[in-house]
Amino acid sequence: MSQRHDSPIHNQRINSRVGAQLFGLSFAALFLELMVIRWAPAVVHYVAYYSNLMLISSFLGLGIGAMMARRRMQLFWLFPTLLALDIGVMIQTHRAIVVMPMSQSEARFNFDVMPLMSYVVLIGVFVLNTIVFVPLGQRIGALFLQLAPLQAYACDLGGSLCGTLAFGLFSFYRFSPAVGMGVIAALFLILAGARQKIWNLPILVAIVLSVPLSTDPAAIWSPYHYLTINPYNSFESAPPPPADLRTMIDPPIYHVRVNTDLYQQDGTIDIHRYSPGGPFTDYVGQVLDPQYFFPYQLKHSPQKVCVLGSGGGLDVEAALLSGAASVDAVDIDPILVQLSRQYNAADPYDDPRVNVRVTDARAFIQATTSQYDLIVFGLIDSHALFSSSNNVRLDGFIYTVESIRRAYQLLKPDGMLCISFLVPEPAPWLGNKLKAMIQEATGTVPLAYKKDVVNIFCAPRNASSLSIAPPAEQGGFVRDASPAQPVDLPTDDWPFLYLSHRVIPNDYLIVIGSLLILSIGTVLALRFTEKAGIARIGAAEGHFFFMGLGFLLLETKSIGDCSLYFGTTWLVTMIVVTGVLIMVLAANLVAMRIARASLSQYGPLLAMLILLYFVPRDVVLGLPLAVRLLFAIFIVPLPIFFAGLIFSTTFRDGADPATLLGANLIGATIGGFLEYLAMAVGMHALTILVIGAYVASLLCQRKAMRQTFRA
Repeated sequence: MSQRHDSPIHNQRINSRVGAQLFGLSFAALFLELMVIRWAPAVVHYVAYYSNLMLISSFLGLGIGAMMARRRMQLFWLFPTLLALDIGVMIQTHRAIVVMPMSQSEARFNFDVMPLMSYVVLIGVFVLNTIVFVPLGQRIGALFLQLAPLQAYACDLGGSLCGTLAFGLFSFYRFSPAVGMGVIAALFLILAGARQKIWNLPILVAIVLSVPLSTDPAAIWSPYHYLTINPYNSFESAPPPPADLRTMIDPPIYHVRVNTDLYQQDGTIDIHRYSPGGPFTDYVGQVLDPQYFFPYQLKHSPQKVCVLGSGGGLDVEAALLSGAASVDAVDIDPILVQLSRQYNAADPYDDPRVNVRVTDARAFIQATTSQYDLIVFGLIDSHALFSSSNNVRLDGFIYTVESIRRAYQLLKPDGMLCISFLVPEPAPWLGNKLKAMIQEATGTVPLAYKKDVVNIFCAPRNASSLSIAPPAEQGGFVRDASPAQPVDLPTDDWPFLYLSHRVIPNDYLIVIGSLLILSIGTVLALRFTEKAGIARIGAAEGHFFFMGLGFLLLETKSIGDCSLYFGTTWLVTMIVVTGVLIMVLAANLVAMRIARASLSQYGPLLAMLILLYFVPRDVVLGLPLAVRLLFAIFIVPLPIFFAGLIFSTTFRDGADPATLLGANLIGATIGGFLEYLAMAVGMHALTILVIGAYVASLLCQRKAMRQTFRA
């Protein structure tokens, strides 16, 4: 006997099918977000400085789409076409000459005056990325309307969580843009209808085949960088190194590039390996040797050395050739160490005197108890942000007053700290800022030397322990004895070495303003009612808008805090994001057991936020590792849990789940824009914005509950 179509079993099957589709779509949306953020800087290299805007524009597209869930015209079938258009524009931009944006207030590498066309391209990248996610957001919103709100939200969170974990593993072990796009194509074919599959299959195949055209097929994707290896002064892919690389005379030197920009060199700096008149003899003898051996001219034969940002191994080799008995080589990227082992003719990492530490430099010096004769900060100049949810660069917490002070404390009584840095010519203020930061951290006036764009700063604990009196010139490096000028110093609260002062650079404001106009204009257009002739935005939508705004800022702050406590590694970031989603999912499960929403739920949320505001991060950083870990596990996530509880209990009672979800995502978009305020006011002050957002949410929810009661 057949069952009735309205039977519980039949409805359960429908709900399971809808839930599975929602899970798959949320998985695809999250995976694609992270995929685009990872791939785009390799194609348009200056996007690496704006990767968090890629995330924000993804939220914007999903939010706009969710608010269109009830529209008759469904856009999901257009997703492959829009994705193909986005990829095509990116590839054409890659082939065109688009220069790095220049800012008078922020130091960047390989940049120039930014013409109007570059601004158009930059804004266009983010607008197109927004449009790509609109069909996904609309389909997700439509599925939300077919399930109980909390059931739909659980499926959405589950898909996002699995998407995060899947991409984290994919990115670390075997990232490939073509494979990533293949995953997206396969998910579309699974989720699409029969007719949509037939029409879009050729487009999906074209996408998977065209993505590899945007990058070097010989490139290597590390957990942090898009890397290409080229012979010295060439952009051609490097052939396999010679079999006798370790012993040959005049061995080759290789350039390792990040997003096509020169990042480091792999090759020996032992001048005895080069013949007179050889192809690299003058370069090594006149350029590399004076730079890398400079600290050892002032500090003769240090026995225990620490190299932070060891990269290609040149600083490590200099220490070994200068008689060091032990070298701790620290670098965050395991692939850079691997490439050095393959292409460096000296192979310093395999020397028994070298201890390789693949970790964040700040986390290493914070945890170690070793004492050193010499600590060398290599050229750790970053070319990218450490997280798509934050505008701090990968080396942000390394170059702060607190970081330098901690490194200085690890020196023996006669030890010396040495920092090398490339100061771009359009940003001469950066050298003064480094000098002032070191002076503030160490309490001593550093010895500052400069040769072209290379600046070297040395801070001995005891000047009398130097091998020689500080010379006026050494190996082409000229001493700069001028006093440091007053400047905004980078700290753990304001980790922005590359900003000349507390300011949001103009190019960020232009891009943010453009996206803000797009988001506000689109939302108003979608909410415009023909009968009333006004934009209809109620208290309930305001509540979810501010919930999204506060949540994005709270997540950003949590990632920043934990990265400071444990390092800016990919693993820390993935664990924090995963933990956030687990907390929200747990809050959703608890909400299913709560009868109704209550304003009293804001009490513990605001109390925890106030507690976190009055517990400075430097206090937590000074705690033992075990206590710090407990703080990060049990205290930092609690506001996220309470915020998730409020969201779920109020979302369950909402009249239009799709619209409320859209309002929440639009709020997250605005929260992402507000995160840039940290450049001007510091990261700790973001907590005040978070508190303000949730207070505004409280007021809107109070008004919405009164309106419901009156009705």
